[in-house]
Amino acid sequence: MSAAAAVRAERIEGTGSALVGESPVWRSAEQALYWVDIPAQKILRWRVEAGERSEWRLPEQVACIAFDRRGTVLAGCETGLFAVTLTESAIDDGAGENAPDGEPLPVTQRKLAAPVFPLAGMRFNDGRCDRQGRFWSGTMVQDTAAANPAGALYRFDERGVLSAPVVNELIVQNGLAWSPDGRTMYLSDSHSSRRVIWAFDYDVETGEPRNRRVFADLHHYTGRPDGAAVDAQGCYWICANDAGLLLRFTPQGRLDRQIAVPASKPSMCAFGGRNLDTLFVTSIRPAQGATEHDGHLFAVRPGISGCPEPDYAGEL
Repeated sequence: MSAAAAVRAERIEGTGSALVGESPVWRSAEQALYWVDIPAQKILRWRVEAGERSEWRLPEQVACIAFDRRGTVLAGCETGLFAVTLTESAIDDGAGENAPDGEPLPVTQRKLAAPVFPLAGMRFNDGRCDRQGRFWSGTMVQDTAAANPAGALYRFDERGVLSAPVVNELIVQNGLAWSPDGRTMYLSDSHSSRRVIWAFDYDVETGEPRNRRVFADLHHYTGRPDGAAVDAQGCYWICANDAGLLLRFTPQGRLDRQIAVPASKPSMCAFGGRNLDTLFVTSIRPAQGATEHDGHLFAVRPGISGCPEPDYAGEL
């Protein structure tokens, strides 16, 4: 297992600090990275070459995002899935008037679907599209101290239909990713009592995962398995929350690399940049004992490229 000592995670200055940074998504058409700050109810954007940061505030917490082909956001929030249009000016009248410095830009949104939450105080968590453009996301009880396995994983297909629960009894759903050919699906549970990553055989035609098995048990390593990405070699990169590490597992489930991140709670990673050879990493700022790096956005050049992030296949 390589320690990858020569590879460093560099903090990206000018992107601000989040309370709970999550769901980084690279938009090649814009050469921009989007991510969210869950409790701040914000979607954020960093235009890399221009060094420009923008933010939008939603009416409720937003935990994960994807895009359709027209650039409309598909957002997993507290009360359901929403289609969100991000405006570029404070007054969307074509006049080009910008919001005051430091103020979020406005959004318009429309509710698409919602599951029947079995308990109060739940929300969506980690989410992304499979290789065919179906959107997947899971739910969780926000009071993680309760360790309540009321969460479930759902599929929102290209027709705009939300499935029944596909995977049940999740505490803190996370780690969604697909192999380059789309035939293996990964899923994790981040809760300290679980700390496990599963792999499934995935039917690319029907969107059905089968043959669930343990891919990696982080009780044998360090940290909790949070958000993830897959590189072009089919290896699975997972943020080891509470350990300040990125871990790379081969398709056979063998840990072959780890890279230190200055933040103690890296939360999710995504490949981006012009050649998809930069791994962007969001992080969480803990309520107590936060350092100057916690909550910031980081960039890693691991020497391998990632796979393009699929757009949602339907129309929002």
